[in-house]
Amino acid sequence: MGTQYALPIEMLQKWAKEKPNAVYLRQPVNRQIKTFTWSECYDIVLRMASALQALGLKPGERVSILSKNCAEWFLADFAIQAAGFIATPIYYTASAETISYVIDHADVKAVFMGKLDDLAASEAGIGSDVIKISLPYDTVECEHSWDELLKSNEPLAEDKLAKPDLDELFSIVYTSGSTGNPKGVEMSWRNIAYGAWAPTQSMDLGGEERLISYLPLAHITERALIEHLSLYAGVVVSFVESLPTFVDDLRGANVTMFLSVPRLWMKFQSNILAKVPQPKLDRLLSIPILSWFVKRKIRKQLGLTNAKIIGSGSAPISAAVLAWYQKIGINITEGWGMTETAGLAVSHHPYRADKIGSIGMPLAGLETKVTEEGELLIRGDAVTKGYYKDPKLTAETIEEGGWFHTGDKVELDKDGYLHITGRVKEIFKSSKGKYVAPVPIEAMLFDNTYVEQACVMGSDLAQPAGIVFLSPETTQGLSRDEVRESLEETYKAINSKVESHLKLSSIVIANDMWTIENGYLTPTMKIKRARLEDKYDDVVRHMPDRPVVWEDECVTEAVRSV
Repeated sequence: MGTQYALPIEMLQKWAKEKPNAVYLRQPVNRQIKTFTWSECYDIVLRMASALQALGLKPGERVSILSKNCAEWFLADFAIQAAGFIATPIYYTASAETISYVIDHADVKAVFMGKLDDLAASEAGIGSDVIKISLPYDTVECEHSWDELLKSNEPLAEDKLAKPDLDELFSIVYTSGSTGNPKGVEMSWRNIAYGAWAPTQSMDLGGEERLISYLPLAHITERALIEHLSLYAGVVVSFVESLPTFVDDLRGANVTMFLSVPRLWMKFQSNILAKVPQPKLDRLLSIPILSWFVKRKIRKQLGLTNAKIIGSGSAPISAAVLAWYQKIGINITEGWGMTETAGLAVSHHPYRADKIGSIGMPLAGLETKVTEEGELLIRGDAVTKGYYKDPKLTAETIEEGGWFHTGDKVELDKDGYLHITGRVKEIFKSSKGKYVAPVPIEAMLFDNTYVEQACVMGSDLAQPAGIVFLSPETTQGLSRDEVRESLEETYKAINSKVESHLKLSSIVIANDMWTIENGYLTPTMKIKRARLEDKYDDVVRHMPDRPVVWEDECVTEAVRSV
């Protein structure tokens, strides 16, 4: 039978009865905070569940949510669960082609449409046979509206609430995908219950915590570690109104736990250094009385004054960046997980300064082992049963006995802490027949605070090359010669530490930033290696023989060689 967990809807029911008038959700609307109490949320969820059933949907049919984060995203998700349907979220940045693929692949019957940047693409991806319900924001034209459905439907009777078995299908979660079509990961109720409950235990979270939801809810990390964790811990969640209001909304949320991704931690770092250059910051931190004041001010400016748990995940983060934050009094703990492991599966909590660079140890109840090739395998209540409509991939990825092949290469230290060394599929072979793992080299490139993005490539080249995009904030006002001098020092430092076949041929400075919008980042801000390798193939093959070059210098060299 396994461990028994409460269902998410049972947790919502619990808090609605135990603290009905306490605020659960805080949604900024036109710079005013709209609050939802636990009892109000429960009533809304029951009414929307009743409305979904009244639309003629059958038990087990798929319902999507296509929107930026907002209070109604949570409530729509809970209503889908309460009514007995299968939630199938879609990234709000998805192209029309991706939206159409998910709708068709999962046979989605209805979709909640909310806050979106590209209304045309979102609308184009949804067929006319799919029922569209608008959340209470400017969005595409829909047949039904959130407010109208709430007004016209009575709450679903509690004895009619869906009560699935823990091993039944909870949701189909489509991976953000760095190549090809996204994979549909089948999440069971056991998976989401573990993914939300286990972190409350490992991080000792109580009912006084305050969270903020801003990373994509279509991704399992935000959905498990913020949305559903909030149910199992019974805590307040705030939202962000828009990108320009992010910092103000974060400060207003007064969070006690804050999770982010490496890309944003590095952006925060660049913004700080743009205001206080590193030499000046070092001087201030060296004076005890000023050090305390400076650290406190930085935390306040970031909105982390009362944050006691601060985390980073989704992609590797440089140990140098973590050490930099430690010096200013912000201890960032790394976490590791995948869609297939219901979010967080390994955690470096509580924080240990001597373990910077480690992702930590598995959460209680999960088992891990490392293969002879160095791949991390994991099993337990967090692990998916497989991929939707893809038995071949399921068989390739999950061994008999439940061991899931993560695809991550790791090292285990003497204390049992895990260290990611790269992805099995990201390792490439040079023209010398030597294998190169790009992630450790990229981490060393990030030791230089001028570097905002990095990708190491070199399949079929004699030596790997590092492509970097510079931080506009930390390099503002600097000449090319000044930047070149700094990166040459980084180049020498890297090549003095690594084996001969890993030494960089050059560091190439890219002209353009890699973004979600231009297709070089996934919605969770991981780089799309295959696309970047295609983009810079000519560049790395026509590099001048210098340690540090700009992309336009490589282009000039390519023209000369024609």
